[in-house]
Parts: sequence; structure tokens; C-alpha cells
Amino acid sequence: METTRLVIGAAMPAPPIPQLRRRHFPHRRGGAHCLLSARAARPTLLTRCSYSSKGDGNSRGKPRRESSSTVRLDVEENSDRGTNLASEQRKCDIQELFSQAQRNILYLNKQRLLAMEELKKLQDENSFLLQEIEALEAEAQGVPLEAVQQSTFCELLLRIDTMVISGMISMQEASDLREKVVNNRSVIQGTFSEIHHKANTELLSELRLFLRKPIEKPLHVVHICTELDPIASCGSMSTYVAGVSCAVQGKGNLVEVILPKYTSLNMDGIHGLRKADTEYESYFGGIWHKNRIWTGMSSGVGVILIEPIQLSYFSRDMLRGYPDDFERFSYFSRASLDYIVKSGKQPDILHIHNWETAIVAPLFWDIFAQQGLENTRILLTCQDLNYQCLEDPNKLEMCGLDPRKLHRADRLQDPNKTHLVNILKGGIVYSNKVVLMSSIHSRDVLIQGSRQLEATLTAHKEKILVASQGLDGELWDPSKDIYLPRRYSANDIEGKSICREALKRRLGFRTGSSIIVGCICDGYSDIHNLKEAVHVALHRSAQVIFMEKLGSLTARALKEEFINLDDNIAFVEEYDETLEHLIYAGSDIILCSSFEDPSLQIAMKAIKYGCAPVQINFPNDESRQSQSQGRDCRNRVMFKYIISTYGELSLLKALDSFKNDPSHWDQQVKDGMVKGLAWDAECYDLHWEAYSSMRKQ
Repeated sequence: METTRLVIGAAMPAPPIPQLRRRHFPHRRGGAHCLLSARAARPTLLTRCSYSSKGDGNSRGKPRRESSSTVRLDVEENSDRGTNLASEQRKCDIQELFSQAQRNILYLNKQRLLAMEELKKLQDENSFLLQEIEALEAEAQGVPLEAVQQSTFCELLLRIDTMVISGMISMQEASDLREKVVNNRSVIQGTFSEIHHKANTELLSELRLFLRKPIEKPLHVVHICTELDPIASCGSMSTYVAGVSCAVQGKGNLVEVILPKYTSLNMDGIHGLRKADTEYESYFGGIWHKNRIWTGMSSGVGVILIEPIQLSYFSRDMLRGYPDDFERFSYFSRASLDYIVKSGKQPDILHIHNWETAIVAPLFWDIFAQQGLENTRILLTCQDLNYQCLEDPNKLEMCGLDPRKLHRADRLQDPNKTHLVNILKGGIVYSNKVVLMSSIHSRDVLIQGSRQLEATLTAHKEKILVASQGLDGELWDPSKDIYLPRRYSANDIEGKSICREALKRRLGFRTGSSIIVGCICDGYSDIHNLKEAVHVALHRSAQVIFMEKLGSLTARALKEEFINLDDNIAFVEEYDETLEHLIYAGSDIILCSSFEDPSLQIAMKAIKYGCAPVQINFPNDESRQSQSQGRDCRNRVMFKYIISTYGELSLLKALDSFKNDPSHWDQQVKDGMVKGLAWDAECYDLHWEAYSSMRKQ
């Protein structure tokens, strides 16, 4: 009797579910053409079953393997044993298929959720990119900032109209809202951004909060300084002026910066640079000198460049460091005040910096306060009290300042050398507020270590504030950095490896796993210590990069000794803003002169970009003791983190740690990247407090 053959597709072992690989898209460059991760290879969902009515005469019911994917089972019609065996086999197969189907469903759901997350991220990035494109198109078409602000202002008033008509708010509340909006239209753009994307309910909540919040009149702040990053930079003053200016203007205020027009300016940092059609005169040395005016924008802040026509004070290689620096910067200070008066400006605050422009304070009160600037007040920032300027009193007459006519002559005289005047002392005495920059020391420690100025600072202690350093949160953030080939963050660190390889290719280094040691030379590092660091790094097969900041000659001095020694060292003698960002992003270690001001700025950039900052000039015991005495600094948490994590780290230890414990190294740099370092936090609050209090004086 012919038996019926039942062929059952045996359940195959479930294929291994491939782990979902997160696709990394270039930041803000995504588009509809990008493939989502859900298109990855999927596992087989179900195993086939097939039936056959033909037999092969095997009446004993013994399974016989015919292929890797099929098992043929012969079952005799009258055999209960064979029937039971087939039934049990089928149940096992069905259970296995059901389990596999469940696993596949869970896998597909996970894939779907991850794909939706990737799609949402891509849509957000595309939306942001479109906004940037619109802004660039508007700029290319010559649409002024005032027009953009006016558009937001008008749209907000129209939205209030629709809220009244729809019954969301009463006519009285609408009137109050309109009055508040009109009276504070200068801050509308920053407070109500992208209102056309918001529903009326969400916008109304913001308006009501805006109605209850007291809004002060916007300030007009003019910086008179000798440095501004990235235009002219050779120290921490440049980053400070840039950071504070952007933070203050970002809150709806007007900020302008007046600089000398050096021949060594980084013109790439100025947008829309143009020369004014007219010239103006300023007084110096008993005669009036003509000056050209150049205007432009840097990071959204207005920049005025003053160029003497008859004098070559700023046609030099370095920003400062010449025997006639006092004459150079006195000329610039007087020319800046003459420009402010002749242009009709009436700023609320004149913000001056260090000894270079400290003479503005006595000049202002002796000559210019009576020329329409009665409501203007002076704030002086000191980056380092050790840098003072002692000069012959007769030299003050070059810019029109007669110390004998001042309220008290001893306000300018140096206490230790009474035949000389201390320019920084005059700035402290004649300023309404004084900000001492330090992320390390307290006010008392700074006063005690100020050399000749201790008595002066003690007498004016009530107007002294201490502010810590910060970073520009937009310019120095690897997740937003426009100069990087791939942006990255602590949660998505893959981009740092891409930046490292891009840096190596640009500098001609061999590719591979070699550690990179970078150094942005700021002129404060000891040459001997830097040479020792180079020998240590090269001995451990590291690749070393030195880039010159404007006004620094450190890299050139090192190049003479190492240029023919090794092909794993590169010297960049011309400052390059794009390359500077790439050095921070591509390096594993960044060399700093020390963790004392003003070099903390470099350490914070290194930490933000996932590098280990290593100081070259280790502090002595006295410095360590003064650091531990600080109590009133606004950024003590950040400084304590740097000292506790990297304070005792030498370059040799850092190289060994990178090689021997990479997992700990990676976690340590990620922890640092998430620290808050921006200027628009504590540092902005302190400056706004100082500005506001001076306006009320």
C-alpha cells in the first residue's frame, strides 16, 4: 500500500538578529537622500512549510536528511507511532516558528522606533539648515538686521490682534501687551524668535511672562580696546572682549568695539569691512592728526578701526611689545574719544581694558564728559595687575591731559616712584567700576598681589568685582563648530576621529593611531619648558603641532631647533582661524602655559573639544597656596574641576595614560566636554549687574 509522504519544512535556527548600527549623518547636512537605519538587512521572518503526496517506500518512519534546509519524514498511514511523531514534530516546528515571529516583530518595532528618531533628528537638522540658508540669502540680498527685527516686531503685534478677535485675551490685556512690546521693541528679536512656528496658546504664555517681567532700557556699550578675537589677538583680553560683547548684545543691547587698525589684522574675522568716505582729526602731541575710519562686523558686533594717516604707530608686525607702546596706545585712546564725540555717539558705558586704554578714564572726566557725554560711565577691566605702565608725567600732555589740573594729582602718581605716573592706577581711580578677571583668585588675594596698586585697590574696594573666564558658546562648541569636517559631542564622539585624520592630512602627517599633541602659542609659555615637552612627545612617538597666535613668536623660536629633527612636528607660523579649531578638535592633548590666568582660556577650549590640557609652567608653592584661598570667584566649580583632574598631570603621565588606559581616558574627556563654560552665564550676569548699577549713578 502506497504511503503518503508528508514533507515538513523543519524549523531553522533563528538567524542572529543584526545589531542596529546607528547611522551618523553630517551635522546639518542631512537631506531626503540620506538612508535611514531601518533599511538595514532584515532577518528572515518565517520558515517555509511544503507538502508532498508522493512517498519513497520508507515504512519505518525514519527521518532522512535531504538538504540543509529540509527534513523528509516518512509516515505510514496505519502507524500510530509515526503519526504521533509527526504531530509532535509539527507542534515543535509551530512553536519555534511562533517564537521566531515574536522575535522578528520585536526587532522590527525597535528598528521602526530608531528610524523614527533618526528621521526626527534629520528633520530638525534640515529645518535649522534652511533657517541658516534663509539668513545667508537675506544677508546676500542686503537685508539689514533692522528689517529682520522689524518683521518680528510687526508679526508679534498682528498675532496679538488675532488673540483678541478669537477671544483668547481681553482688550485690556491686549493693550497692555502692545504697550510692553512697543516700549521694548529692541529686545523683541532675541526674546521672541521663530514666533511664526508657534501656536497662539504657546505664544500667549510667553507674552504674559514677558508682561510680568521688568525689562530695563537696552544699554549702548562701547569697548575701547587693543585686542578682539579673532581679528587681533595675543592674549586673553581678545577672547574676553569678544565673549562679553556677544553675550551682552545677545540680550538685546547695542555693543560696539573700537580697535587700532593694525597691519597684521586678521581680515577674515571682519565681515562687510569698508572704509569711510570722510576722515576726522584727533589731538596728540600739540597738533591735530587725521585718521581714517574703517567699519565692519565681527560675530554680529559692530567694529570701528582707527587708522592714523600721518603716524605709523600700528604698521608693525606685533600688536605690542615696543618701547613706544605708551605713545601708541595713548594716541589711540585720545583718537577713540574724539571719534565718539564727533560721531555724535552717546553710549551708556565706555568699557576700557588694561593699562593700554586705562588713560581713557582720566581723559574722559577731564575733557570729554562736558562734550555731551554727561550720562556716560566708565568700566575698567584688568586681565593681569602685574602688567602696569609707569611713565613720565610730561608724556600725559601729548594727549591733552594735564595731571596738575586734575582733582588730585596723586591719583596718577605711583606710590613707590612718585616722580612717575602709573597709568593703570589712573584708570582704577577714575573708573566707576573695576572688573578684575580671574578664574582662580578671590578679590582679597588679587589686591594683596597687585604690587604697587594694593593701597589704591584697597581704597576703592567697594567698586571692584571679580569675574571668571568663559567661552563663546557658539564659536567654541564642537557640536556647532562650522569649521570642522564633522561635528561631534560627548554623546556622539565619532566626529573627533574624523577631525583627527583631517588634521593629519592637512599637516602632512602619516595617518594612523599616533597621539597628537597640539599647542596654540600665546606667548606666555617658557621656551625651555616647551622644548622639553617636544622631546618628551617625540620620544613617545607622538605628533606635535605648534600654531602661532597673532603677536606671538614662540613657534618661530622653536622651529629653529626642531625643523630638521623630525617629520612628526609641524609649525604653523601664520594664524589660521579654521586650523585653530581643527587643532583643538583633532588633538588628544593641548599644551597650556599654566592654569593660572590668562591661559585658562586655552585649557577650557581643550576640555570642551575633548582634549586633555597639560600645563607647561607648573605653579610654585606660593601660587598653590593663593589658589586655595579664593572664595568669591563665580566659576570656582570649573577651576576646581580643572585643578583636581589635570593639575598634577605632566605630559609624560598624559601620554602613558592615553596609551595604557584608553577607556578611562575617553570617559574623562567626555566628562569635561559637558561642563558649562559659556560667557552668557555667570560672567554675563556680573557684567550686566555692573553696567546697570553704573547707569543709575
